[in-house]
Order: sequence, then C-alpha cells, then structure tokens
Amino acid sequence: MGTSGTAARADQAGNSDALEHLARVGLIAYGVVHLLLAWLSLQLAWGGGGGSADQSGAMSTLAAQPFGKALLWVLALGLLALAVWQLAEVLRHRAGLQASGDARKDALATIAKAIAKTVIYLVLAYTAIRFATGGGQSSSGQEEQAVAGVLGWPGGRYLVGAAALALLGVGAYLVHKGVTKRFLKEIDTVDASATQRRLIERLGQVGYPAKGVALAVVGALLGWAAITFDPDKAGGLDDAMQTILSAPFGQALLTLVALGIAAFGVFCLFRARFPERT
Repeated sequence: MGTSGTAARADQAGNSDALEHLARVGLIAYGVVHLLLAWLSLQLAWGGGGGSADQSGAMSTLAAQPFGKALLWVLALGLLALAVWQLAEVLRHRAGLQASGDARKDALATIAKAIAKTVIYLVLAYTAIRFATGGGQSSSGQEEQAVAGVLGWPGGRYLVGAAALALLGVGAYLVHKGVTKRFLKEIDTVDASATQRRLIERLGQVGYPAKGVALAVVGALLGWAAITFDPDKAGGLDDAMQTILSAPFGQALLTLVALGIAAFGVFCLFRARFPERT
C-alpha cells in the first residue's frame, strides 16, 4: 500500500497542470541554454571571441542582456520544475524494481536516466541562480582543479577514469539515440502538423549526435588526464570545443557541432510545445 500510494502521489504530482506548465518553461530554458552555447561555439569557430563555450558562458551571456537576471530566475524556476518532474518519474517507476526480467531492467534504466537528468537540471538551475544573484563566474580552470583534487585521493585515477568512461558512454548513447530516432519517444507529436513532425525528426537526428560528440570529447579529455595522471589534460565543454577547433578541419567540424547543438536547442523548444505524455 505504501509503495502504490507513493507511486499514485508521484503520478498526481508529475501530471499536475501547474508542474507541466513549469516544466514547459524549463524545456524552453534548456533549449535557450543550448542555443546560447551554439552561438558561443560559432563565435569560437570563427574568431569572434566572447565567453566560454559552456553552460557558464551561456548564463553569463544571458545575465549581460537587458532584464537578463530576471530571465535567469525564470530559467532557474523552470529547470527546478524539470528536476521535480524527473524525481516524480523515479517514484513512479520505483515499484518496477520489485519485478523481474525485462520489467526490472526497464525500471532500472528509466530510474537511472531520470536521476541523471535530475542532477543535470539541478546543476543548471544552481548555475542560473548564481548568475542571477551576481555570484556566477566562468568555469574555466575549475574542471582541472576538481580533477586534481580527485587524483589526489586513494584510487583517484580510477575514479577519474570511470567518470571518463561514463561520459564516453553517454556521448555514444546520444549519438545512437539520434541515429535510431529514439528521441521521438520523448515528444508527443499527435497534434503537430506533418511539416512540424518532419522538422522535429530532422532536428533530433542532427542535435543528439552533435551533443553526443561534444560530451564524448569531454570524456576523452578526462580519460587522458587519468592515463597521464595530469589534471591539466582534463577540461570541460569549453575545452572540448577548443579541442575540436584544433583538429584538422577544426573550424568546419566545430561549426557543424555548433549547428547540431543549436538543432538540439530548437528540438527542446518543440518538446515544450509538444511535451511527452507519460
């Protein structure tokens, strides 16, 4: 009774109109962050300068605009709503952990993805709040400091290596998700026109692999830091974009990745317009 009651309350919370409206705002916020990230990456590719090509750079760019701090508060609220929505997913599928076979595997996969998304949304919301209150700063160098701290722990190299493998896995999953069109399960296009459905499909096919490539490069940098035991080899998303730029035909490659991330951002806007029904 306790488990079923919790699941029922999670269903009620996850499907409430108020939370759905806030989650739509969060999806728009998530899309805007990726559009800003794409813009910063394009500036990097074409020598336009600007801020860091990562989430902190995107938040900093938004904070510098008229009414930017007010918009950051709206973004933070929407992202927090998305986090609550994902936590409701965890509670909703918790009963599946008592099952066996494929049902249990599906529940575990769903809960793991929901927890990962919750963490992402909470981190982005925290970043938005920091910049909204004037306490935000560029993440440049922070990744190296964090990796240096972990490498100093007993078995730290293996922890960093495990994190690198996880990022590489997520990157590969996103590429696979885009190629196989599994992203279509996350959006309800029943009310969309045929033209909108085709556009949504193309955006996902381009956006998910581009985001996957960017995360895979971050994972590769982290893995190299673990192998060489050198935290300076690690880096975040901005360093990944710099690495892509320094590769052969880097300008063209980074431009393609930036356009793909922009496509993912627009896909998020469509998700806000046509949210999934769970």
